[in-house]
Amino acid sequence: MSKPISSSPVSGRGAGENRVPVRFNLPDRQPDGDWLDEREWQDGGVPRLRTTVTEEHPKSILSFNASPDIPFDRSVNAYRGCEHGCIYCYARPSHAFHDLSPGLDFESRLFAKPQAASLLRKTLAKQGYRPAPIAIGTNTDPYQPIERTYRITRQILEVMVETRHPIVITTKSAKVVEDIPLLADLAKDNLTGVALSVTTLDGKLARILEPRASTPQKRLEAVRLLADAGIYVHVNIAPIIPGITDTEIEALVAAAAEYGAQSVSWIPIRLPHEVAPLFRKWLDTHFPDRASKVMNIIRDLRGGKDNDPAFFSRMRGSGSWAELIRARMRIAKSRHGLGSSKWSVRSDLFTPPNVSGQLNLF
Repeated sequence: MSKPISSSPVSGRGAGENRVPVRFNLPDRQPDGDWLDEREWQDGGVPRLRTTVTEEHPKSILSFNASPDIPFDRSVNAYRGCEHGCIYCYARPSHAFHDLSPGLDFESRLFAKPQAASLLRKTLAKQGYRPAPIAIGTNTDPYQPIERTYRITRQILEVMVETRHPIVITTKSAKVVEDIPLLADLAKDNLTGVALSVTTLDGKLARILEPRASTPQKRLEAVRLLADAGIYVHVNIAPIIPGITDTEIEALVAAAAEYGAQSVSWIPIRLPHEVAPLFRKWLDTHFPDRASKVMNIIRDLRGGKDNDPAFFSRMRGSGSWAELIRARMRIAKSRHGLGSSKWSVRSDLFTPPNVSGQLNLF
């Protein structure tokens, strides 16, 4: 159980509530703010929600994992929280650990790490460091709106260019094209690739599903621009939401091929922890006619539960619905000549950065 802070949809946001979870035994909090905000709460209104950014100064920036079902062992997350507001985002529960809501807080109370590139340079310069592809965008989007101000992702790419270190990017933002010069520099040596997540081609659906992300058309245009620049582009149809977006599978694969993607993949919707109640509320708000049907199919995909966290099956789903989606994807990819595997980047060109401030003479 948790205490609702807001229960009404907020224009331009994905979550319909701001519950504070109690998974970590943190105390319930009360809404605060100036007296005008408090008066609006008492009158039954919802105060205007503004995005705030807190700067963090961690001691390290490179995170390592041993998950057997993802193709990388290290990642960098420049931001926590994501203003895109995708209702299905599996990263939402990460805010709960900090006594913040995975709902509206996740979309509006963001954290940035402005020293990320500097920390990364120091890590790469350590004796004994062994290069392998760094993944960026694995938790929250590296090209969400605040990147325009902070440019942390760009600074990280500059370090990658300097050291010839491999990096792979996942985003649902067309803003990635602003870094094409850096990405093209890396791509010429097979040091990078970009995965664009495209969930739907329906602009109206996208506005309620992922309200502050780039429109589907802009994402596809980004695919074309990246491909034209010689950068490997992968389209990830993720997540597929049965009863909502699964009717678009064939059209999405066709669009990926048309705009120049070299491969395509899919992931069924995941609803870990607080994401499940947020998503159910979203369904009740926007699709009350089919909410029960959608959740029943999701449970069929997830072994009778809202979510299946097990390695491998969490990315693939199980049961008859998962098999049907796999078959449809296989046929669609074959029809358009698209593969499933993502890029393979090289790591043998890496040169450690010089952090001493002295020039290399040899």
